[in-house]
Amino acid sequence: MTDKKALIRAAIEALPGSYVPYSHFHVAAALLCADGSVYTGINIENASYTPTICAERSAFFRAVNEGRREFEAIVICGGKEGVITDYCAPCGVCRQVMREFCDPETFQIILAKSEEEYREFTLKELLPMGFGPENLM
Repeated sequence: MTDKKALIRAAIEALPGSYVPYSHFHVAAALLCADGSVYTGINIENASYTPTICAERSAFFRAVNEGRREFEAIVICGGKEGVITDYCAPCGVCRQVMREFCDPETFQIILAKSEEEYREFTLKELLPMGFGPENLM
């Protein structure tokens, strides 16, 4: 994996770009592809809430749109008014999107407060018994 601190820094630097006029809870993600490229994503809210997209899905969809299909890790950070005070875990929908594209045994989810303070999980730890493409074959 590329430098974890650089990946964390990429997520933290993307955080101010979040569009969150309703919740004021900024979230950013930095997704590491198998080829070493990094895609950032931010949460983008909508007044009717349902069309809102999380930072993690924003990063994945951006990478997939550009032809990427293999991923190694994602860093997620966030906080009220853009201030990171605690770990920010992915929602269930984002975990399911990760399951579509990632090996649950090896894909790393890094929840970061800073470059020095972070926690790492595998997708399987955060989505046990996940439903994946192989379930439809």
